[in-house]
Amino acid sequence: MHRKTLLIISLSAALLCSCVRPGNGGMQQPADTVYTWQAALSVYAYQPERALEILDSAVIVGNLSEWKADMSRARVYSSTMMKNQADSLLGGERDVRLDTARAICERLLTHDSVKVDPKRQQDVLEILTYAVRMQNDTVAWLMRLQQLADVCREVGSLAVYDGLRTEAEIGAALCAMGQMEQGLAKMDSVILVLNDQCSFAALDAQIIASKRQIVILASHDRYAGTLPLSRRIIQRLDDYEANPERYHDGSHREPKTDDKRAGYIRFYRSQAQNYITAAYSALEKQGDMLAAFRHIEQSVNEAAIREYMARYNALQQQMEAEHLKAQAERTRIIAIAAAIIALLAIGFAVYVVIKNRIISRKNAVLVQQIADTLNYKELYQKQVSMHEPASAQKDINALSDEQLFRYIDAVIVREKLFADQKFERQTIMERFSLSKERVGAIFSKGSGYSKISNYIQTLRLEYAARLLVEQPEKDIVQIAAECGFSSHKYFSDRFRQHFSMTPTEYRKAGKS
Repeated sequence: MHRKTLLIISLSAALLCSCVRPGNGGMQQPADTVYTWQAALSVYAYQPERALEILDSAVIVGNLSEWKADMSRARVYSSTMMKNQADSLLGGERDVRLDTARAICERLLTHDSVKVDPKRQQDVLEILTYAVRMQNDTVAWLMRLQQLADVCREVGSLAVYDGLRTEAEIGAALCAMGQMEQGLAKMDSVILVLNDQCSFAALDAQIIASKRQIVILASHDRYAGTLPLSRRIIQRLDDYEANPERYHDGSHREPKTDDKRAGYIRFYRSQAQNYITAAYSALEKQGDMLAAFRHIEQSVNEAAIREYMARYNALQQQMEAEHLKAQAERTRIIAIAAAIIALLAIGFAVYVVIKNRIISRKNAVLVQQIADTLNYKELYQKQVSMHEPASAQKDINALSDEQLFRYIDAVIVREKLFADQKFERQTIMERFSLSKERVGAIFSKGSGYSKISNYIQTLRLEYAARLLVEQPEKDIVQIAAECGFSSHKYFSDRFRQHFSMTPTEYRKAGKS
């Protein structure tokens, strides 16, 4: 009973402590922090140290598995905007964060939880390909991109667009390795396929692929090729802005609100206009460049303050909602745990009392039945002795096996020969001048016992049952010795096996 109660209390205490446990370095986390993967990734871009603290706390309180926390740490190290700060957290060496992110991802690819799930492999490979690209490790970049494309095809569904975006990245990697025309051709084929798809995943993949190709073309002074790509991005964004319902597909990168959709469109439209401006500048078309620049400046000035205020208000509302939710959940869990502990304690106490009463009643009935049986057996043996032939003691060889067993049994019980620890087959042979074969025949044919040892043990246990009730002043060790048992533990085990209760339980039930 005590163990179960302590276990319940320990679990409830652990649940309560998990709501207030400190994070890394023994520092108490702010009370309004929600320790989740989403909370960490909402701040990692500009607060990598805080994001890592949240991830550690999320693992401690059970909100996040260790492998997913590792994947999130790799994302923080590879993609944070505060590169120097992230490097300093790992010792200060320049770009050590990328080495760390890469090592984490390579280890995760061998983790059982990742190996069995293609979608998890995709998530890890996306971070890994970005890290090796930032390290300018072109060979590793190409190899990981090919792996990622294969995994995206295996995942299927909307991941096919992730695969196409990866194919475009493979084209970029080929360009970086000097295979310019082959790489551009691959990127062209991907953009052409995506151009005919009306879904947000296709739109997003096309924009990313087009941007990669624009950057490559610009780096080789092929600005004329960037103009149609940039204009196509703007056209697609205009269509998305006018017909968002046509593009809705529920993909993970799709903006979930009107404000976020507007921000997405402004961000990429601004980038496309910047590309156009840069192209016209490089091509020395000043008139077109100035018109494009004025359009960019007007869009930025109108949207900047509104966008930042909207994001700030949304973040504040989200944090307040999460704080209230966490407080309510914490209170609910404490109340439920307290109620469960109280109910279990009451229920368990009632159960123990009822069960003990039932067992006591059953034991009392059983002890009475055993006592009646032993009394009947004693009376039977006396009757047998009274009617035993007078010649039995003179010529036992003339008796049948059954008659001889009754005679021997009466003598053994009357004289308590079984109480001698050394009493065995040989003792019977010597006491009654019988051969080994005759003794064996007596017990196999004339008694109900398969072995002499069973017969002797039964006599000892029945005698012990009498003594336990009739002589309460004697302890169980004394009674075991008086009945012929050399070991108290052996006596208790055999007694429980024979009478279905321990000697202590038998004595207690006999008193009642």
